[in-house]
Amino acid sequence: MRINRLEIAGFGPYKTRQVVDFDAYDAEGIFLISGKTGAGKSSILDAICFALYSSVPRYDGTEKTLRSHHAELTDPSEVTLEFTVGAERYRVVRTPEYERPAKRGGKTTMQKADAELFVQREGQWEGLAARAVDVGHALDGILGLKKDQFLQVILLAQGRFQQFLLAKNEERQEVLQALFGTERFSVYERAIVERAKALEAGLADADAQRTRDAARAADLAGVSADESIDAIWFERGLVTLAESLEAATEAVAEHRSAADAAEAALRNLEDRQARSRRRADAEAALARVDAERAEIAAASLRIADATRAAIVEPHVLAVTRAQNELDAAAASEETARDKYAALGPADVDDTALAERIDTDSRTLGALEDALAEEQALPSLESQLGASVAAVEAITTEQAQGAERAAELPALLQAADSELGAARVAAALLPESSATLDRLQAQLAAATTATRVRAELVEARQVELAASTTHSAAATHLTDVLGRQLHGRAAVLATSLAPGEPCAVCGSTEHPAPAAPTDDAVSDDDVEAANAAVDTARAAYEAAREAASRLAEQHAAAVASAGTVTADQVSAAKDARDEAAVAAKRVPALVAQLEALTTERDAAATERAALHERLQAAELAVASARERLQASSKRVAKHRGSFASVGERAASLRAAIAAAAALQAAAGVVLQREQSLSGAIAGRDAQLAEHGFESPAAASNALIPVAERTQLEQRVRAHGESEAVARATLAEPELQDVAPIEPGDVAQATQQRDAARLLLATSTGERGAIDQRHRQYGQLLGEVRARDAEGAARKADYDEIASLAAAVKGDNASRMRLETYVLAAQLEEIVAAANARLSAMTAGRYELQHDDAVQFGKRQSGL
Repeated sequence: MRINRLEIAGFGPYKTRQVVDFDAYDAEGIFLISGKTGAGKSSILDAICFALYSSVPRYDGTEKTLRSHHAELTDPSEVTLEFTVGAERYRVVRTPEYERPAKRGGKTTMQKADAELFVQREGQWEGLAARAVDVGHALDGILGLKKDQFLQVILLAQGRFQQFLLAKNEERQEVLQALFGTERFSVYERAIVERAKALEAGLADADAQRTRDAARAADLAGVSADESIDAIWFERGLVTLAESLEAATEAVAEHRSAADAAEAALRNLEDRQARSRRRADAEAALARVDAERAEIAAASLRIADATRAAIVEPHVLAVTRAQNELDAAAASEETARDKYAALGPADVDDTALAERIDTDSRTLGALEDALAEEQALPSLESQLGASVAAVEAITTEQAQGAERAAELPALLQAADSELGAARVAAALLPESSATLDRLQAQLAAATTATRVRAELVEARQVELAASTTHSAAATHLTDVLGRQLHGRAAVLATSLAPGEPCAVCGSTEHPAPAAPTDDAVSDDDVEAANAAVDTARAAYEAAREAASRLAEQHAAAVASAGTVTADQVSAAKDARDEAAVAAKRVPALVAQLEALTTERDAAATERAALHERLQAAELAVASARERLQASSKRVAKHRGSFASVGERAASLRAAIAAAAALQAAAGVVLQREQSLSGAIAGRDAQLAEHGFESPAAASNALIPVAERTQLEQRVRAHGESEAVARATLAEPELQDVAPIEPGDVAQATQQRDAARLLLATSTGERGAIDQRHRQYGQLLGEVRARDAEGAARKADYDEIASLAAAVKGDNASRMRLETYVLAAQLEEIVAAANARLSAMTAGRYELQHDDAVQFGKRQSGL
């Protein structure tokens, strides 16, 4: 930052406006503000600090006394400061709180503290902020320094130089942290220490895991874990289990061989026993067959008789069925005769029945038209009722149409009013949308301003660091040039010769020529210093340009943002939404108004149409009533003595049906008599053919199906049993079967079971040892992997723990990592300060950087 111009009015000792143009001293480099005590030198610095931070170090807590005591009520009090940061020039105008005349009433009022901030663009001042709080926020981003840091680094107030020099290590560290941004080294330190702690915890976990592994290995191998637990101990356990597994495998093989031999002996005895049982069973079966032979012969004869009777049985059943059918037909004929006698004369011969059927059928045909007309009477009555109802409905519709026609004018007026209001509201949609877009853009600009402000603060810090580096390089160049100029005398002295004039003063006597010094400066040194200055200047210009660009972006965002709030944006959105809703309702309201208009215009046409429909409906009522009366007269004529034409027709149909049924029943009886005679002749022929004296004898020879099936199965089973028994006794392997004692098989079974038990026991033991061996092998692999990992972790811990101790101050210098970095920066600051201090005090004073180890646990380095 560079101060360009300062204007003071009614501030401190200055009553009238005073102007200090600092740009006039650009060519001088460093300049001095001098004057007598009380002349106002410090007030100039106070005004600069007040303009930037609204505070004066010398008057902390008493800012209300900043107004000049010499100022009149009508005199203004303000400070205007112009300064440059990067490529941007800014102007801040700040006013303290003071009493001034009121605009009316002849009284006084309190002028509140206020501030404004401007930036120069193309020769014109553009406003950035117009409230004290906004100006403060904007300056924080532009300057990149808080007030306390500004007062310690840029502007050191009277009486605070000794306080700065005697500041404690922690206080000086806080200032240097803000200047050089070394917080990352503190982060590095914490990360390394946390890493060391994590590695230490991991080593402790590894030791605990080692103990658990040893206990598990001892349990699997069946050994003690009291001795020294090392890698060899774990390997020995696996060897022990391998030996046990080999012995168990051999025992399993021996027991399996013994079990196989016992199983073979048992199977041989069981086979001999089974063949002996088969021969005894076959002999017993053959004896049973011989004992049942007479009974089987009788059963075979009974089956033959039943077979002949089964052939005759259908013919016997046919006679019975024909007799039953004849009896049923005779009963039906008697029933039909009784029904016919109840409906007419007793004449029942075929001729009388045929005449009666013909006469009644002709009469029934003559009644068909009258019957159809009688059936149509309900329809005519319904048509008459419908016509009457149509007249009533049209009359009701006429009344409703008249009522609706009376309502339409009011509805049309209401719809027209609602449409007008909606159109007025919809007309505000473009304006409300534009307002919403503008406020949303301002709110977005405010968000951008907040983000850019943070980036600007960081850029200002980078610019400050680059400026410091450039200043140090320029100071070094000045020192190099000074030492080079000081050494020029020695260079010229080497060319002096006795009696020859000096190139500088012209004297031929040279009593005390200058001698070369140890810190002589070469042209290469000057060139290197110049190159360093150029590099630092380029970095500084780049940092300043980057900060300037961010400042422009921030200023533009602030200017665009204005003072919009989220509530304003929400209210604008509500207004826009209301206008949009109204705009969407306009087409529907227009359609509603058009529909009501159409309905009104159609009402008159509808009324005329209803009148015509009413006349037609009344004519239909008269026509239906006339048709109903004519049909009723014709139906009464054909009804006769019956209640209706239908009842008379039903009576005729019943008489015709009864006569026809009697004719049919008589014919069926005749047919059934003929069928019975044929069935008797067939039955008698079959009885004679198969040797039965009577139908009863044939029926007695029959056997029920289930019983016959059982007899047939028994005869067939007897033959099959005899064949199987004789075939079994003829098998070669059953010819010479030695008997087996029952105790032999039981003893062999016991021997086989004992051998199996020994095999199962040894197999289980081997499986258990094998499982322990595999588990131990897996555990040993994990132990080996953990040993390798533990060695690497121990190496990492040793390295990280040593590094953590060093970075957190456990070192010979007793300096933490961040303190060490800041100590290097402080050493450069002291060197640069001494260059100025030596020139200012003619070498009488200098500053010393002390990085010696402090007493007790105090930090060193600063």
